[in-house]
Amino acid sequence: MLESLGSLAAGPWIYAVVAASILLDVFLPVLPSGVLVVAAATAAAAGTAAGAMPWDGPDILILMLSATTASVLGDLAAYRLAWQGSERLDRAIARSRRLTTAQERLGTALARGGGILVVVARFAPAGRSVVSLGWGAARRRTRDFLPWSALAGMAWAAYSVALGYFGAQWLGATWLATGVSLAALFGAGAGAGYLMRRPALQG
Repeated sequence: MLESLGSLAAGPWIYAVVAASILLDVFLPVLPSGVLVVAAATAAAAGTAAGAMPWDGPDILILMLSATTASVLGDLAAYRLAWQGSERLDRAIARSRRLTTAQERLGTALARGGGILVVVARFAPAGRSVVSLGWGAARRRTRDFLPWSALAGMAWAAYSVALGYFGAQWLGATWLATGVSLAALFGAGAGAGYLMRRPALQG
């Protein structure tokens, strides 16, 4: 099992792979960025065992920093794109029933600021995309958006890394541990999606 996990993070390039996935999934929410973070964190836990991997494995702090940075940069890219009012972006949103519905539902909250919504949305499927694009489309100030984006990215990265790392510490570096960690990740996403639909959170 350790060898299998090691193949998921066979070298330092795993940081770039994780960062690229997180950076891009604001535009392509189907990318498994959360799964990659959990798997890399599990491999990091596996790497703490003597001789378990050909290298020391991903460093937890570097992994968390990479994930947080990529999350914020992706948010800002979507925010700026929406701010500029790209016609191609409008057509892309119109083709996605999920993004269109969520954008309409969250319009009022975004117009009122909705800072905490940025943090909650980071855990929800496609929520990050909707909020980043919506905040930019509403032309909210960058200095109002950036702190919440940073907090959201840090919270999501810390949660995802902790799931993979401590799940492997408690249950061993097995597919069971990874499965339990991913279930907790998806559970948080479902919970965040529920909270985003609540009128109280939407302002």
